[in-house]
Amino acid sequence: MPYLATDRYKTARFGSEAQADAARLAQNCVDSARRAQLDPYVAPTAELFLGGGDRTAVRFDMSPANKAKVVGVAGLVLAVTVAVTALVATRLVRPLRALTAAAQQPPELHVRVPVTTRDESGILAAAFNDLPERRERLEAQRKAMVSDIAHELRSPLTNIRGWLEVTKDGVVAPDPELLASLHEEALVLQRVIDDLQDLAAADADTLRLHREPVRADELIGQVGAAYRVAADTAGVALRTETEGTPWLDAGPVRMRQALGNLVSNALRHTPADGTVTLAAWCEGDDVVREVADTGSGIAAEDLPHVFDRFWRAEKSRSRRTGGNGLGLPIVRHLVAAHGSTARATSEPGAGSVFTLRVPGLAGSAPGPGPAPLQ
Repeated sequence: MPYLATDRYKTARFGSEAQADAARLAQNCVDSARRAQLDPYVAPTAELFLGGGDRTAVRFDMSPANKAKVVGVAGLVLAVTVAVTALVATRLVRPLRALTAAAQQPPELHVRVPVTTRDESGILAAAFNDLPERRERLEAQRKAMVSDIAHELRSPLTNIRGWLEVTKDGVVAPDPELLASLHEEALVLQRVIDDLQDLAAADADTLRLHREPVRADELIGQVGAAYRVAADTAGVALRTETEGTPWLDAGPVRMRQALGNLVSNALRHTPADGTVTLAAWCEGDDVVREVADTGSGIAAEDLPHVFDRFWRAEKSRSRRTGGNGLGLPIVRHLVAAHGSTARATSEPGAGSVFTLRVPGLAGSAPGPGPAPLQ
């Protein structure tokens, strides 16, 4: 009976069992040789072990003892948290309570609180301590302003009342000269009231501006013409100069008012045979207007206060040299309403210079040089 011998590559039939055994031996030899040749290139055998009933040991169980430990630790953490929170809250609330108690005191006591830290509470306490000082300064300024306003209104009213009484009694005849004097005093009252109204409007941010393109040379020419008679009467030379044709976006009425106040102030402080110069020129994108005089000048310690209300370097309150103390503050507010700045420089005995800087418009161009306006 023939025997069937097979391997992975071929199938053969043998005539006897001996031949089949020989073929199997040869095949085994070939397989062994092949395994020996391929063994360096074959990965080692991976073994997979599947557990059969192994269990992980329980590290913590919820026994009564362990439950007691959990409750104890949680209570300790809660107690520490509450204690720390209470301590921090007390430290935070203590300065606020001190500030509240100080704020509830009458203002005239000027109560202050101690500053013990440099954190937000300390900064707040320092700021609170500054409030009484600022309140004192504001109160002093308010009292001074009320006194100054009363004086400015009382003087012309007293003159008007006195002249009217003597005229009523028949002591003085109502001649044109007396009527002109009464009219001048009424104009003084009107100017003070108008100035106070302008300042109130500026403080309330309701100052009206009707902006339009304005030529600076025409503007200062108009101001120069308006004050030419006053300058001639005082014996002061009033000059107006411009460079080119600078344009600015401004309210012409308010700008004339600001420049007029500066020129009027310069004429009051410039002696006879002196000079007041009103000039304008372009400087970058800005239009600079300047009022310079050859007057007595301003002391260095007084210069920071020239734009304060009712401030005068001369305390005599003479209208010839002191004015009513409202002209320069109005200038500052009018210029600020245009988004501009006003600056004063002075040297005692050499005169003063007031400079207004306003953003210019396209089309402003520098000219060949200063050109006086007639």
